[in-house]
Amino acid sequence: MSGALFLLSKHSNLTQFYALYFLFGAFGSSLVGAPLYANVGFWFRKNPGLAIGLAASGGAAGQGIVPYICGRLIETNGWQAAYVYLSFLYLVMALPFAFLIKESPRRNSARLSRFSEPRDFPISEKEAIIWICFAVIFCCICMSVPIVHLVPLLTDRGFSMEFATSVLMVAMLVGILGRILGGKLGDMIGALPAYLIMSAGQTILVLWFPYVQSPIVLYILAACFGFAFSGVMSSILVCARMMVSAKLAGRAISFTSFFGWFGMGTGGFLGGYFLTLQETIFYHFRWRALLA
Repeated sequence: MSGALFLLSKHSNLTQFYALYFLFGAFGSSLVGAPLYANVGFWFRKNPGLAIGLAASGGAAGQGIVPYICGRLIETNGWQAAYVYLSFLYLVMALPFAFLIKESPRRNSARLSRFSEPRDFPISEKEAIIWICFAVIFCCICMSVPIVHLVPLLTDRGFSMEFATSVLMVAMLVGILGRILGGKLGDMIGALPAYLIMSAGQTILVLWFPYVQSPIVLYILAACFGFAFSGVMSSILVCARMMVSAKLAGRAISFTSFFGWFGMGTGGFLGGYFLTLQETIFYHFRWRALLA
């Protein structure tokens, strides 16, 4: 991740930009998240959802704080310097913590055993993983549209970059609580019901972003959305933890993360595409009306 960020400060064309972000995602952040969540959930037999939610809450904190810091760095030092500062920050902070992670005894014994761990879930592990992956594509398409386009949406409306990034920061920081409580809710009522509740919440809240103009209401909406979409992320990880055995957990979380990021990328693209299409159609009919 640090190497990709540093090289991004030097990129000079769009091809390099895409390639370096692919490197950052495919061989950076993805190799951090999936093994971590697969491991932490099996350290605890009681309240594994809460454990996963607590681990995932760190990601929400970073997603809220880092974009705000980036916005300030870009405004004061430019985008190239911002990439350089971030690359060193990741290296200094993330790498030492990696050496503190230990494999859970349950996962380690399951990995070395020739026998499968007993399960009480009604469908096979492969079927469970397929359904989880199918579900996570669509929930991530939904959540990624405001995550990717919220800051441009607000700056296009005339709000400052500082205000726009602060709204996103509110969503992500409230997401800390959402990820923790989403995981805990999975322990209390079951992983799948918790996922359904959080997913319904984020879907309803997404619809309001284009229509809200008040800064105060934007903060409130962002906070509610951040809570719901973060609860989706932790509860879907709890689903993968509860529906598969310890031996297959790493692959289950990896597949879930892969299709989740696929949905995030697809949603971000579709949000921009449909906005451009809408504007094109609007101006086309406007010019036709003026010419008529």
